[in-house]
Amino acid sequence: MASFEPATGDGPQPPATAARAAEVRTAYEGMLQIRRLVNGPSGTAVPAPWELSRMARAVALVLEAAGIPPSAVDDQGRRTRTGYRVAPGPSGAATVEVTWLGPPGGGAAEEEQERLTACAAALEPLGWGCLLYRGPRRRRFLEVEAPR
Repeated sequence: MASFEPATGDGPQPPATAARAAEVRTAYEGMLQIRRLVNGPSGTAVPAPWELSRMARAVALVLEAAGIPPSAVDDQGRRTRTGYRVAPGPSGAATVEVTWLGPPGGGAAEEEQERLTACAAALEPLGWGCLLYRGPRRRRFLEVEAPR
């Protein structure tokens, strides 16, 4: 049995099945339970140590559990679906970047501010710091960092 991996937006489109939804729900509830056990009174409002060491995976799990669609790529690395993409930030393990990407001509650039704002709304209640920036070619991205 393969281990569960949340969709980061850099792989194939995850199956839209009841089994996948159950896997996401179980992983997300497990993350919250670990937070309650590790963080004590802080409960679920602070990322657990394992999340901080695997930030891209933890952020992708939150976004997928929130029902936000991930982007996807085919075998040749071409974007096939519009959605979020989670990747390590330029400062290494301290941040991750969430971008809104899609196939060429698919309109991802026009909806990125609204969709990245929705990503931040899913992440911030769980203790992640989110800052919306405009990067190269005036495309927006969300920088996500651990609480200080």
